[in-house]
Amino acid sequence: MTDALSQTLSALADPTRRAILARLSQGAATVNELAEPFDISLPAISRHLKVLETAGLISRSREAQWRPCTLKTEPLRELDGWLGRYRTFWEGSFDRIDAYLKQMTQPPAPQPVKKGKRS
Repeated sequence: MTDALSQTLSALADPTRRAILARLSQGAATVNELAEPFDISLPAISRHLKVLETAGLISRSREAQWRPCTLKTEPLRELDGWLGRYRTFWEGSFDRIDAYLKQMTQPPAPQPVKKGKRS
């Protein structure tokens, strides 16, 4: 049995499925509407939708003969939470790199001239 995060990441690994989710972020759509921009068969789109549904990223309902698909955001929120821990690490690393690069590009500060004692 695969955990939910692994299913989400696996579903998002395919560019067609990511494009389908992007379309669904604009609102519900039928299978035909989702298939329209792709040069693949309806059965192939249906297989992609099954993967997304199994991962909990979409739901399909029935309205007469139509089966509209809708985006379910909870798995994406969970993924964002998981990534958030790493985002904090990377942002801190980027801040340190930025500070270092600024330090490297600044001209050296002038050194005070030491006046020697005369005998």
